[in-house]
Amino acid sequence: MITVASSGKASRATDSAGNEVLPVDVETISESTDAVLAMQMATSTRKDMDRSLPEIIGHLNLLLGEDLGADEDEDVRELFRTGYRLLDLQNRPTAETPSFGAFIYLRDAADITRRLLWIYTQRHGLGAP
Repeated sequence: MITVASSGKASRATDSAGNEVLPVDVETISESTDAVLAMQMATSTRKDMDRSLPEIIGHLNLLLGEDLGADEDEDVRELFRTGYRLLDLQNRPTAETPSFGAFIYLRDAADITRRLLWIYTQRHGLGAP
């Protein structure tokens, strides 16, 4: 896979056959993680959390598919392990999960996503998210 970073805040990845792969939209991921990390337990509803979760999980999954140097860097490898643990369906909140548990999970997922996004921007010479 070849990743071509643009001078903007997004990049476009294509495989060797030229088929498009989902682009890493730095600005959108940054805005999504900012919104989740700004949530407060006292003022956020479970519906708000459940609405944000698929988007954050999608961003996390996308970034885990990028080459962020996990082979060379133990800290990045640990972020990947944490990210994959969060993606595991057995660890995701369900309808029975108390709101506090869903809140903590969502914040953890947004935090790891944000950290991976920062590594992505550094590796591709893009502006910090």
